[in-house]
Amino acid sequence: MEIKTVNLTRIFHVGCSKVVAVNNVNLEIGESKFIAIIGPSGSGKTTLLNLIGLNDKPTSGKIFINGEDTSNWTNAKRRKVRLSRMGFIFQTFNLLPTLTALENVELPIALAEKSQREQREKAIKLLEAVGLGHRTHHRPKELSMGEMQRVAIARALANNPEMIIADEPTGELDSKTAKEIMKLLLDMKEKWKTTVIIATHDEKIVEAADEVYNLKDGQLITNF
Repeated sequence: MEIKTVNLTRIFHVGCSKVVAVNNVNLEIGESKFIAIIGPSGSGKTTLLNLIGLNDKPTSGKIFINGEDTSNWTNAKRRKVRLSRMGFIFQTFNLLPTLTALENVELPIALAEKSQREQREKAIKLLEAVGLGHRTHHRPKELSMGEMQRVAIARALANNPEMIIADEPTGELDSKTAKEIMKLLLDMKEKWKTTVIIATHDEKIVEAADEVYNLKDGQLITNF
């Protein structure tokens, strides 16, 4: 998936104050790239990911996906693209605590209206791919933090996304587990030819990235 933003700006109004979270950001991300977005806390990384992932709308500016202007997309189309062409990974995993690892991975497949048999077969294969074939029936509270993030990665891959968006995916993990998760993310890019965009403070991810974008106060100050 190719992404282009043009003068992308997101402003929030908090009481009488105005917060410019993303300020006139222009970037281009090519297909099957491994991208790191860095910057201090509060620099706008998460807001930028929410905009690129169509979870929020810009105050001004445009987002192009594979050359198509998303400005006039309906909410239904935005939802469909998020579900069928994107996957999301979060720092705090966002797994449903009452569901098993298998059921958490099955959920987005079910939302894509696949049969129950397809859901089960694909979810098992994905959990095996991230090294959790032996933990399919365990609930989140029975898993380590690294295992929970592996489940989250399997869930993000559930509908063969063209793009993965990850917000601090190694932020809650120890260095050994973080290294394993980074390898999984790199494998996704190589094996599935997926565009991977990560907001991170992890130096190892930055070193491995094809391109790095540096945000400060909502502005893109460097890319390398």
